[in-house]
Amino acid sequence: MNKLALNELDVKGKRVLMRVDFNVPVKAGVVGDDTRIVAALPSIQHVLDQGGSLVLMSHCGRPKGEKNMEFTLKPAVDRLAELVDANVTLAPDVIGDEVHSLVEALQPGEILVLENVRFYKEEEGKGCTEEEQETFAKTLASYGDVYVSDAFGTAHRAHASMAVITKYMDTCAAGFLLEKEIAYLGKVLEAPAQPFVAIIGGAKISGKIDVIVNLMDKCQTILIGGGMAYTFYAAQGLQIGDSLLEADKVELAREILHQAKEKGVNLLLPVDHIVADAFSAEAQTKEIEGEIEAGWMALDIGPKTAALYSEAVATAKTVVWNGPMGCFEMAPFANGTNSVCAAVAASDSVSIIGGGDSVAAVKAAGVADQMSHVSTGGGASLEFMEGKQLPGIVALTDA
Repeated sequence: MNKLALNELDVKGKRVLMRVDFNVPVKAGVVGDDTRIVAALPSIQHVLDQGGSLVLMSHCGRPKGEKNMEFTLKPAVDRLAELVDANVTLAPDVIGDEVHSLVEALQPGEILVLENVRFYKEEEGKGCTEEEQETFAKTLASYGDVYVSDAFGTAHRAHASMAVITKYMDTCAAGFLLEKEIAYLGKVLEAPAQPFVAIIGGAKISGKIDVIVNLMDKCQTILIGGGMAYTFYAAQGLQIGDSLLEADKVELAREILHQAKEKGVNLLLPVDHIVADAFSAEAQTKEIEGEIEAGWMALDIGPKTAALYSEAVATAKTVVWNGPMGCFEMAPFANGTNSVCAAVAASDSVSIIGGGDSVAAVKAAGVADQMSHVSTGGGASLEFMEGKQLPGIVALTDA
């Protein structure tokens, strides 16, 4: 996916319209986690250093096409202003005469942030005509001389500010963050260093089916954890007690197990578990191997599984991890995920962490800075690894 990159543009004296992802957690008007804002800083600073001005666009939350100030970008803009040495202004709206005037008055080295683009239904294209969405995108396009996308987290959405807008701009480039995501995830799909180990966890198999199937042709080993493991257990006729089960996916799990065997892929399931008599941090727990009796539910992989998985990771040259090994948010069930975190951090591999829960896990374990790449896009990274074309990337100018 060879796309025009920000560092190939001459932005001096130009107004750069940049799509960023400032969809950050906010509590009492203060940003709780500024990771996504910090991730956009290299692209933002580059434009400022090169003598350009910036009009930034982002969404925040789900205001459902209405101007709901509960979802204002003000907290994110306040945080951005603390992180950059530049004049940062929040526009009162996304479109309109006042916004147009602020855009026109923008000087090199200054930043104007538009309000939440999802205040307009035309952004997502829901509840409006295609013509209305096109008009909205065309208005946004009028704010810049060139367009830069640095919002990988929404690259899988064909929204007005991500994909439609590119029809009305001659130059559409990838920012540094987006370029890095494409490079790391693209390498996994095209030419991963071998041995390649994929760690797939989380609650449900349904959201990870296509990733597992696509990666089967590329990796030697797939380690399965989390609640989804027990649908695979059920597919083998094993007892899972009260563990999470997607009954309608049992046959599919059976087929995936068959495909893995046919292709010579080592698909590993937990050999032991931490089980509880209730879904609670205060529940009674115990370690068991094999099948799970009624009245108990598996909420984490056991120590033998953690050791087995860590051993597989230790030999890898490429590791992709999407989804925790258990309910790591509750202390009694965090050991499995933490063990995998430590193993990946210690491995001599290109390690790519994708998905919100996996990212939260490596941060909680304090090893995020020891990973080669921590993806900023959960859904986008999943779809990329499924082999899908992401509209927000496809729409950019080819290099």
